[in-house]
Amino acid sequence: MDLPADLIDLQRAADAEHARLIDLPLGDAYWKQWEVWRGAAETVQAAVTKHAAAEKLPRAAVEAALKRVVRHPAPADA
Repeated sequence: MDLPADLIDLQRAADAEHARLIDLPLGDAYWKQWEVWRGAAETVQAAVTKHAAAEKLPRAAVEAALKRVVRHPAPADA
């Protein structure tokens, strides 16, 4: 499935915001970062829904393909 670069970039950005939560102890900083991540995740979800509708594809398939591309990229050809 071909995914637009902007959709891939949004998922990468949301994943990066989520990764920032790992080292934060529970407290104000954690919850502020959680809100940042949540906002980024909501943006990705809206973009996935829009892309799926525009391409007449199942939304779940688009989301799964996006996460696979971002989180489990194929090795680069040597």
